[in-house]
Amino acid sequence: MTNRQWFFKGIKNGIPICLGYFAVSFALGISARSVGMDAIQSGFMSFTMLASAGEFAAITLIGGMAGFIEIVLTTLVVNMRYFLMSMSLTQKLSSDTSWIHRLLIPFFVTDEIFGLSATVDGDLNPCYTYGIAFPSVIGWTIGTVLGVIVGNILPVWLVSALGVAMYGMFLAIIVPPVKTDRFIGLLVLLSMGMSWLFSALPYISKISSGFRIIILTLSLSALAAWIKPRKEIVE
Repeated sequence: MTNRQWFFKGIKNGIPICLGYFAVSFALGISARSVGMDAIQSGFMSFTMLASAGEFAAITLIGGMAGFIEIVLTTLVVNMRYFLMSMSLTQKLSSDTSWIHRLLIPFFVTDEIFGLSATVDGDLNPCYTYGIAFPSVIGWTIGTVLGVIVGNILPVWLVSALGVAMYGMFLAIIVPPVKTDRFIGLLVLLSMGMSWLFSALPYISKISSGFRIIILTLSLSALAAWIKPRKEIVE
């Protein structure tokens, strides 16, 4: 297949992702509006940071008047998995792939785009990933902008109802792996309990919410890796 064929195949496969991203990013735009961000600011954020959980975390911190360093560190930790996904995809690139493609592909890596790119038989053609990302990025950005604009028109009760989509997105991420792995379920319950404990304890509760997220994420991830390390499969 030529680069053009790979690109259009990616666009075709990326359309369902685009539709899903549009729905979630619409709720993201409503959340951005609630903390004082306008359409340009939120649209630019979505276009340059393709990370739903990271953006929701950043918006929450912005609403809480968090500092710049706190926001950067939190989004970095929340989005840390994309570093691993990007490194994994580089192993599917042919040895003669230019460094420009090796730098561009990680920018477009999301859970869904990674999933489609990683399942390609043989070497990954970068144009396929770009094709998937093309409609996905458009849907994600436009959805965010419309969420801000329409959020100013819709009644307050409807805006509040649409904002629940954010929690639905997190449940959609958590529930499938919990159903197949009890350890993940226990880890989710532990994280919920620890999060509540951190907000209730006398001294720890005084720490800003952003740094509490960082501490919990790093400590629980390290604990999970120590208790149940993932075994390497040697062929």
